[in-house]
Amino acid sequence: MSLPAAAPEPPVPSLTPLRIVPAPRHRPAVIVETDVWEPTTPTPTAYVQDALAVDFSGPSDEELFGERPTRRDDLPDPRPWAAHIAQGLVEVMAGARPAPQLLRWTTPEVYAVVARRASVSIRRGLPPTRRATVRSVRVCEPADGVAEACAVVVDGPRIRALAIRLVGLDGRWRVEALQVG
Repeated sequence: MSLPAAAPEPPVPSLTPLRIVPAPRHRPAVIVETDVWEPTTPTPTAYVQDALAVDFSGPSDEELFGERPTRRDDLPDPRPWAAHIAQGLVEVMAGARPAPQLLRWTTPEVYAVVARRASVSIRRGLPPTRRATVRSVRVCEPADGVAEACAVVVDGPRIRALAIRLVGLDGRWRVEALQVG
């Protein structure tokens, strides 16, 4: 029995440097008269030379990209939400929670007031003996997408009142006004 002869090995190609060739230029297809679409009624077009025709009389950027009011039907129930945000506001003002956690849920004016009260609490340096807790919340809705809530807050031996005005913006409730008693 004889073994078959081994196939000859293919020659190793020599390494040649790559050659850069420019891409071929293609020309667009020629439009034939039958391919041209013509409107049934001619529309007058104004010729503008070397300028981009931009209409600056339209809506402003704030109108296009700003916050959008949300209807009450598209918002969650305001009562539990008001209880949670009231608890968060009280904790921030006591210095037990960082103020930036409320940025998304408050207007800049309300955030400034809450952050200032938090910094005063932190500077006092007194550790909170007990955490302030929200005991009860009452909510009324005077208009579509607006809720006004009042909360009873127990802060150690003191009992305080907290009034909040919530406005529906961009699909969520947002604190627009805050009053602490």
